Amino acid sequence: MRRAALALLVVLAVVAGVGLAFWRGSGLLPDPEGCQATVEGHTVTLDTEQAENATLIAAIGVRRGLPARAVSIALATAYQESKIRNLAGGDRDSIGIFQQRPSQGWGTAAQVRNPYYSINAFYDVLAKVGNYQSMRITEAAQRVQRSGFPEAYQGHAADARALASALTGYSPGGKFTCVVHQPSTRGSGDRVVALVKRAYGDIPIARTGTRQDVALRVSGASGERLAWSVAHFVVAHGVQLKQDEVSFEGLHWRIGRHSEKGWTPGGTGTRTRLVISMG
Repeated sequence: MRRAALALLVVLAVVAGVGLAFWRGSGLLPDPEGCQATVEGHTVTLDTEQAENATLIAAIGVRRGLPARAVSIALATAYQESKIRNLAGGDRDSIGIFQQRPSQGWGTAAQVRNPYYSINAFYDVLAKVGNYQSMRITEAAQRVQRSGFPEAYQGHAADARALASALTGYSPGGKFTCVVHQPSTRGSGDRVVALVKRAYGDIPIARTGTRQDVALRVSGASGERLAWSVAHFVVAHGVQLKQDEVSFEGLHWRIGRHSEKGWTPGGTGTRTRLVISMG
């Protein structure tokens, strides 16, 4: 009887240990794909669709030279309106990330469904709001959206601030990371350059050497912020871009099981050169 009880305890301990290992991401099964930002102890978790949209909101803000506060306002609005998803519909004729309504002058349905158009349209109106940087996030968002629930945006303020700080590069050092499973095919450096330039504009990012690798050369504090913003953008789009590695300032992120570890020491990136390796 004692041997049977002992054997049962051993089996239960093994099962519990394996389950805990899987839960912690160190087991045989990979962690689910998704992204996470941690800034000053505050953690925000996104799925890959949300991450792609959030990093695009930040990228367009950076391209337009807007402060991180503007990105925080946009992200809080997107959280409330669509959970940062590009929705095909909503209340009445509301569409897209910000649930903008063509009947209210936001553009055609096709335009509002385009995230590049809708994000720029949001920023166009926000830029006309005087002193929006000194307002509470919910007040600034309401000036743009004219929602029937003007205080609703404030509930997303903390998450939006953390995301905006990481995604605009004001919180450097790999504060945003994603788990992306190993792809079956290799990505294209040309596609990386095209997607980054579409989001950020004409920045100095280009193919390097004879391989498909990509590099962004930067200098100074503003260059460092840009590089981290681009690094996080590329990581968030890893399912699409299929890059092997992203490295900057002595840290690197790698696709596949290594991505479960986040940013770790290593890589060929330097303080002045962000490197995106295609494998």
